[in-house]
Amino acid sequence: MPYVTSAPVVSRQQTEIRPLLQERLHTLARAHQVPGAQLAVHTDGVTYSVHTGEADVTTGRPFTADTAVPLGSVTKCATAAVVMLLAADGDLALTDRVATYVPELRTSRATVRQLLSHTAGLPTGPDSDHVATLTPSRYLSAHCAERDAVCAPGAGFSYSNAGFIAAGRLIESVTGMTWQEAVRAFLLEPLGTAPAFLGDPAPARPVASGHSANALSGRVRAVQQTLAPVEAPAGALLASALDLVALGRDLIGQGPRAVLPHDAAEEMRRPVPGAVPGVLADAWGLGLGLFQQGTAQWCGHDGNAQGTSCHLRAEPESGTVVAFTSNANSGTALWQALADDLAEIIGRGVPAAPAPREPGRPLALPQCAGTYHNGTVEYRVTADAAGSLALSVNGDTPAPLVCYADLSCDLVDPSNGRRVPGGTFVRDPETGAIDRLQISGRTARRTGTA
Repeated sequence: MPYVTSAPVVSRQQTEIRPLLQERLHTLARAHQVPGAQLAVHTDGVTYSVHTGEADVTTGRPFTADTAVPLGSVTKCATAAVVMLLAADGDLALTDRVATYVPELRTSRATVRQLLSHTAGLPTGPDSDHVATLTPSRYLSAHCAERDAVCAPGAGFSYSNAGFIAAGRLIESVTGMTWQEAVRAFLLEPLGTAPAFLGDPAPARPVASGHSANALSGRVRAVQQTLAPVEAPAGALLASALDLVALGRDLIGQGPRAVLPHDAAEEMRRPVPGAVPGVLADAWGLGLGLFQQGTAQWCGHDGNAQGTSCHLRAEPESGTVVAFTSNANSGTALWQALADDLAEIIGRGVPAAPAPREPGRPLALPQCAGTYHNGTVEYRVTADAAGSLALSVNGDTPAPLVCYADLSCDLVDPSNGRRVPGGTFVRDPETGAIDRLQISGRTARRTGTA
């Protein structure tokens, strides 16, 4: 994954930057089969906004600067910000047990801080189509009981949609409002953002459809969003790149409207001890991934809905904010290429991914073979005669793993042999035995040996 370790010194007139951003966005969108995309960059006190393509290939509707895109998990930044506003008003404390406000988690000792930093030990949560009819109360009761915990609160990081469903339930409990009403009233409208959410039958602004791009056939088709209503606090927000820049500026304490108090924004950007997110980021704060770029620490989040890919990065020292939205599953690759090019265009490299690691030589780790569970997801790790490992998820075709002495591992794409950073095996701190597996930021408990 691209990662710029240093940026060349570039001095350009403001009038040169926007055409360069427009050209790169348009060219890369065509190269990556992305029907439409937006890019907004705030740097040196100026905001540049460009867009390209179509919001929906079926109708040919144009992508505009105001088009709202399903943000996927970037929604979690907004949910966390509302919780922080409640904390700033004294309605709750980050050290409070979540169960104080969410009775369905009465057996958990997790705190509000742990909930927002994915260190509460909650599972990822089941697929959307399995929870389409559940209320938050029924969802949490069924899928976040003590038996479902992947680790003790504070003992490790495990990215959890279920945790943000609990955060939405907390917001509703404290405010007496629905999650949508609270996000609208406390955050979006004060930021000047026209609210838009998945499932709205009559949106007040243009909305982009998601698309699936097939690189082999060259075909691009529109797809339907499948997020269950109960999952809204984890992924139901729609917004434009300009909207995300407004949020990003507020998160680094440099927005013109100053919705978040300075201390609250600073707290969100502070690395949480024990929150080691693996391939997702270099560290984690409260609702925010943290990315190290030399001496600069960027904050933000990545999000993928059905056929969309959206990304936010903000850096408090320089005040730079970069937001990207796209309406195709291939938009992530576009974002990575675009982030690489921004160093030349604006003079600052933007981290699209965590800093690359140097794991050393591959090593056979047959002792890691076994079965691991995160809620309803089963990870099965098998070893061949040489001790080389392969991973299957819920019975899918196994993918080879390349493992290293530090217990980290890469996933190997069987179609091309390409290695992609996957995760790490984790030892029990008391016994030293391999007892957990973290893949793509999700932690699974070992439930059986090979």
